[in-house]
Amino acid sequence: MAPNDKILIAFDLYGTLLSTESIAKALTDHFGQERVGSTAATWRKYQLEYTWRLNSMEQYVPFSTVTQRSLLHALSENNIPSPSEEVVAYLMSAYDSLSAFPDVTPALERLARSSSVTPIVFSNGTQQMVSDSVHSSPDLSPYSKAFEEIITVEEVRKFKPHPDVYYHLAKKMKKSKDNMSDIWLVSGNPFDVVGAKAVGMKACWLDRQKQGWSDSLIEGQIGMPDFVGETLGDVVEVILKTQKEE
Repeated sequence: MAPNDKILIAFDLYGTLLSTESIAKALTDHFGQERVGSTAATWRKYQLEYTWRLNSMEQYVPFSTVTQRSLLHALSENNIPSPSEEVVAYLMSAYDSLSAFPDVTPALERLARSSSVTPIVFSNGTQQMVSDSVHSSPDLSPYSKAFEEIITVEEVRKFKPHPDVYYHLAKKMKKSKDNMSDIWLVSGNPFDVVGAKAVGMKACWLDRQKQGWSDSLIEGQIGMPDFVGETLGDVVEVILKTQKEE
């Protein structure tokens, strides 16, 4: 790494910095405790599945719309009556203030002390949705200024792990397709890690559940993360150390 180059680290938002499971409280407020856990998990499952299906069909609707439609799917599957427009609006608003994972704050504090890093939020969400989340999350908002830029897929009109979204990230960071390895992706989502690696980026996977890497879609090292960490702090330290050695 050249002396004047900064380390480019693109952090995924949902499922990496912010816990999508923290929406459970808002669900409890309206539907009770009994089926909240399964509903929250199902909501997230269909939210991701919808993005992959849209990619396959070469169609696009904004992530906010995907999130709302997958909510309705999850409620129906859990035999919860269709909510009013007011309740849907409340839940969508609650999605803008998800809680951060406990290991996020110390990692961001570490990044704030480093002058050699360019931290970026890189998300499937719309620009408005992601900006609202970063600035409204009670845990993340105090560190919103730590991120030099928020980059989303909205302009590309495709979702992760389509190659074009990673090339869009590189273009925004003034990197060519020949320099994809200059960018690190940090994500808790295996499909995101595999997508980034497929276009030549470096990638770290957050294994907070300590289950080990099991994604077998792509054989060999190209289908695996460069590093697996159990906390965001572990990942940040490894990236900083690795880049110093280059």
